[in-house]
Amino acid sequence: MPIASPSPYGFGFTAASLRPELLLIIAERFLQTGSWEETKASVLAANELQCRTATSAQRMERELRPRLQTLSHHQLELLVKSGADTRISLAWLAAVKHSSFLFDFAADALRSKVERHDYVLRESDYRRFVEEKTPSHPELVKLSESTSGKVRRVLFAMLREAGILAKGEEIGSLQRPIIPHEVELSIRKENPAWLAAYLVPDREIQTH
Repeated sequence: MPIASPSPYGFGFTAASLRPELLLIIAERFLQTGSWEETKASVLAANELQCRTATSAQRMERELRPRLQTLSHHQLELLVKSGADTRISLAWLAAVKHSSFLFDFAADALRSKVERHDYVLRESDYRRFVEEKTPSHPELVKLSESTSGKVRRVLFAMLREAGILAKGEEIGSLQRPIIPHEVELSIRKENPAWLAAYLVPDREIQTH
């Protein structure tokens, strides 16, 4: 089943990169309480996200909790019980499920480059993506210069954390990240189309 891109794009992800260690804290509280509202109250009351101010803690929680809410119960359990590689992979899944901008950039712009054996990510690739998406997402050109710059910076930071962007020429070198087996199984059970965010080509998504 294809992934529909709702309009408009949201850019709240600039409040936090992948932050798998903080997702772990929130997921643990949710699995203990079974309530997202109780989880929110507990995490903020104890400053479990270790933010300097209450305002920054609220902003961080407001971005990370909705990402986790896109994951299945099984995926939340995997995030809590598994190691760092699985947590990072699920953190990327949660991010792209919550933000269609992140998903579209990986699944469309980056995946097509890798399929052409073009592994260098350039500024022109990002500009081209924005230009191509602007007709259906005019909010892209309404961003202030500072917000636009932050969107770009956090996007690239997430790609590095997810193992998609490595050191190299220009912005960096693209590579398909390793998807832990249990994460791939959970994605295929839910909707294999999400694998496109990991740069998996359609032929591999459809042949399993």
